[in-house]
Amino acid sequence: MPARSLGEPIEGTGNLYAWGEGQILKLYGDEAPAGWVEHMGRVDRALHAAGLPVPAAGETIEIDSGLGLVYERIEGEPMANHLLGTAGADAGTVVGLARVFAEVHAQIHACGSIRGVPAQREMFPTIIRRIDALPSDLKEPTVNAFDKLPQGDRLCHGDFHPYNVLMSLRGPVVIDWNNAHIGNPLEDVARSALILEGVSVSQPSHRSSIERFTEAYLERYFHLRPGDQGQLAAWRPIVAAVRLADNIRELQEWLIAQVRAGLAPHD
Repeated sequence: MPARSLGEPIEGTGNLYAWGEGQILKLYGDEAPAGWVEHMGRVDRALHAAGLPVPAAGETIEIDSGLGLVYERIEGEPMANHLLGTAGADAGTVVGLARVFAEVHAQIHACGSIRGVPAQREMFPTIIRRIDALPSDLKEPTVNAFDKLPQGDRLCHGDFHPYNVLMSLRGPVVIDWNNAHIGNPLEDVARSALILEGVSVSQPSHRSSIERFTEAYLERYFHLRPGDQGQLAAWRPIVAAVRLADNIRELQEWLIAQVRAGLAPHD
């Protein structure tokens, strides 16, 4: 099928197209590694079968410009639109959204192994060593710090932030599971907290709302899943290093600083 027959991408996206009734096509293009699209289809179907709040995934489609996956179309806006809208959310709304965010994250972490989802202990050292933006003197210390932390056996999203939670009529729906892995859920929480802090760094006008959201998120999450909050600091340099792989230029120096600070000896 020629790509031009897809029409224009759905507004606000670069790779999502209307596809039949109640469906979308997520187009990966030629840059997707061999076997990746089929792999993601299998993973997404397994996540849906496990009862997680995710769009139902359908077949793999081959078109001229690459491969795509058919998904159930979710009518809703990203949670971030409610949190960071032009008018800004009031304090009560921010806290309410944060509690929902925490509850969904805790639901994900209640899930164990999912077929096809790789282990954290296998992924992270390779990712860290391959990140061009991470100074070479930080790579092995970061891997060593990672090796000292408990790995865990829970499902982790790997990129859980308010843009990846759609607020639909049926409730929150989580999208974009490309970084999913099995590991320590506190790493996943630390990454979410770091991503949120990065928004306040790059968009200072939202700092107050982001800080309130993060505080309420962590409070609710640890109420639902009690754990050692002190481990978040230990995970911070690791998740900051891995975040560099996303190539967010305006945050690159800040992320490197978080890695250095997190690896520095503490009294």
